[in-house]
Amino acid sequence: MSIAEAWDIPVTPLVPPSPPRASETLTALKRMALMRESMIATWGQPAYEEDVIQGRFLGRNSFIINDPNAIRHVLVDNYENYTRTPAGIRVLRPVLGEGLLIAEGRTWKHQRRTLAPAFTPRAVAPMIPHMIAATDETIAKLQSLSGGPVDLREALQRMTLEIAGRTMFSFEMGRHGATLRDFVMEYGARLARPHFLDLLLPLGWPSPQDFSRARFRRRWTQFIGTLMKERRAAGKNEGAPARDLFDLMEAARDPETNEAFSDAQLGDQVATMILAGHETTATALFWSLYLLALDGPTQDQLAAEVQGATANGTLDLDRLKFTRAVVDETMRLYPPAFLIARAAYAADTVAGRPVKKNDVILIAPWLLHRHEKLWDNPNAFVPSRFMPGMPPPDRFAYLPFGVGARVCIGAHFALVEATLALAKLIAAFRVELVDKEPVMPLGVVTTQPDRSPMFRITRR
Repeated sequence: MSIAEAWDIPVTPLVPPSPPRASETLTALKRMALMRESMIATWGQPAYEEDVIQGRFLGRNSFIINDPNAIRHVLVDNYENYTRTPAGIRVLRPVLGEGLLIAEGRTWKHQRRTLAPAFTPRAVAPMIPHMIAATDETIAKLQSLSGGPVDLREALQRMTLEIAGRTMFSFEMGRHGATLRDFVMEYGARLARPHFLDLLLPLGWPSPQDFSRARFRRRWTQFIGTLMKERRAAGKNEGAPARDLFDLMEAARDPETNEAFSDAQLGDQVATMILAGHETTATALFWSLYLLALDGPTQDQLAAEVQGATANGTLDLDRLKFTRAVVDETMRLYPPAFLIARAAYAADTVAGRPVKKNDVILIAPWLLHRHEKLWDNPNAFVPSRFMPGMPPPDRFAYLPFGVGARVCIGAHFALVEATLALAKLIAAFRVELVDKEPVMPLGVVTTQPDRSPMFRITRR
């Protein structure tokens, strides 16, 4: 029996709906208009077939890179030559400040060294009870809605926000959750989409949107400060092990300089971890449930695995191989971070092509994960491709968390959370879609659905 037969790979797997690919005759103005709605909509068929797509945008060369060796060069071998683009900084800095995702050079190295111990598997293990408790509470609330239409996307956002709050501060987010969600929704709707001047102006020249972002930033940092003040008021048992990420981050010291975070730096790290953590995990879980609602046999296979991995009411994470494969395959088809954009600090050569200072390199997991040279049946939902014993994908062809020195520090945390939450949700409910209209992904900051479809959940 072959590996494929052993893992019961379907002969005709689900191919979920995806947006139409852009016409090659797209004008610059039309492309810019589409970018505000969804970057995914600007890519044509050649971007899914060729190793390198070279073009011009606002007077600069741009390169879409799909070649794994070239990606390794940009993100690993010569990563210090490639920085965030000005547009990316404009969009992210108001909500993340100078936190780990934004920082460059020595500042980034200090932050990375200091934070790393807080995200090891050993440090994440004590956070798992917080994840399970918030998931169980969400399931209990959903049980009263069994049989009726449910907005699962909203429920997942609330759940992952609760997990983020508890793992960060050890307190429930009931009093603050609505405010935090309002901040996230406001920024995503009004300020996260780049305007023409965001792309055109040098970073030191504020665009009209930047003034609105600055006003948002003042309110946002005040709110984060309130959360930190409340957590500090709760105190910490001296000599006791850290009970949450805030304890770990406040106690963290740079192993080379013994330097701690300032209050402002700590606030930026808190904002980064809460926002990046809860939004991307909620997005991955939404797309997982959407795919499973479209693919009943795969949903049943996952539910059966969870039943077999549960003993005395306790889930054995190490036995959730297929559940983890569903998460991995979902992030292949719908990578939460759909684009990595970098600007060259100095001249270089990438994939045999000369790159000038300030040229833009685009590495798009959305494209890379659906590239016809790199994947078998690239548009199909085939979780079994990630099961043990199957040939692993090229390390530089599958980038749900990035790669290299700047790989997402919270990758292990996110995978544990998503795997446990998905397992418990599918063990509790059969999930179906109420309406059959396709849900299309939009590339804005994350790979978001174009709408929140209604689901029907029934108890198992």
